[in-house]
Amino acid sequence: MPPLPKTPSLSLSRRTLLRGLGGSAALGALAGCGVPAAYVAPGDRAALDRSATERRLTWANWPLYIDTDDERPNRRPTLEAFEKETGISVEYIEEINDNDEFFGKISPSLMNHQPVDRDLIVISDWMCGRFVRLGWVQEMDRSRQPNVTEYLDPLLRSPAFDPGRKFTVPWQSGITGIAYNRRRLGREVRHVSDLWADDLRGRVTLLSGMDEAFALLMQGNGVDITDWTADDFHTMCDQVEKQVATGQVRRFTGNDYIKDLSSGDVLACQAYSGDVIQLQADDPDIEFVVPEEGAELWSESLMIPNLARHKTNAERLIDFYYQPEVAAELAAWVNYVCPVPAARDVLASSGDEETAALAEDPLIFPDAAMRERLAIAQDIAAGERSEFAKRWNGIVGV
Repeated sequence: MPPLPKTPSLSLSRRTLLRGLGGSAALGALAGCGVPAAYVAPGDRAALDRSATERRLTWANWPLYIDTDDERPNRRPTLEAFEKETGISVEYIEEINDNDEFFGKISPSLMNHQPVDRDLIVISDWMCGRFVRLGWVQEMDRSRQPNVTEYLDPLLRSPAFDPGRKFTVPWQSGITGIAYNRRRLGREVRHVSDLWADDLRGRVTLLSGMDEAFALLMQGNGVDITDWTADDFHTMCDQVEKQVATGQVRRFTGNDYIKDLSSGDVLACQAYSGDVIQLQADDPDIEFVVPEEGAELWSESLMIPNLARHKTNAERLIDFYYQPEVAAELAAWVNYVCPVPAARDVLASSGDEETAALAEDPLIFPDAAMRERLAIAQDIAAGERSEFAKRWNGIVGV
């Protein structure tokens, strides 16, 4: 295969912080049936599928989340290949900058059983869970998606919020773990508890978003994040409150932990695997660790919203990206955990040395030992979300 393009430095994180209790409380009310009319029954989700006569679809995604041509940034090679192969034109909109913000943008239409003029959307799995529970997305026809059936990573096949992945398909995945500067710290970090060591006082940051932060911190307490309880959550919060009070935690961050770690103001922090790949390109002393207690594996996933007019076209596009050759080209650009393990062999066979090396990067293709320590967190229950968000945001200072 020809050399694949490399990813430019990313300025936006794929995992975005909760923007205060307001958004979280609103989600909790809806998901908890505080607004009974918001739920849409299965028989009311589909519109007339115009895919056979209208060879197009509209796809909403995050910025910088698809491959582009190095010399012509407005060109998207894999997407153009899909259009050429199928004759389906794609209106690609980079409009999703925050999960809560996008929820607020399209939820009025969905809860009132109106189309949102998008055939495909990509949001974080914890938010996908809200859409699935509210009945705002359509079940996909896997008979049209043989590549998804064959190549989807077994670790991602059946999250608690969507058993069997009937309504969602991972676009890209990633790991929430710990990043640290080994040269400046002078030792290894192997456990979540290492963040609380005396030599890191005031040099640690945690993620501010509750959904982004809680799982790793509970894993540090030995909790199985696929089946955790409210007591586990509050025990974790008690621990973090103590570390804040003693000055151990410098601050809570969104994606801006990157600049703190790069400058040396912070020596260790909660971090996302995809960001650390970019940091390592400039500073090889920065390391990413999946703690021995484990780390959270997460995804942003593709969904087809209710009343989408081009459902079959959307299903075909999803399946196109699950071809190992296409998944490899995308992985070489975005550098997140690839949900298609078979893409690893495609990259390994590249004649370009730098591209072939990506096949050996455990932050793109986790090795067997790392995979054993990864888990998809059980989502926060709808009825507890408001209470938990109030507790967490009080600690963070939101």
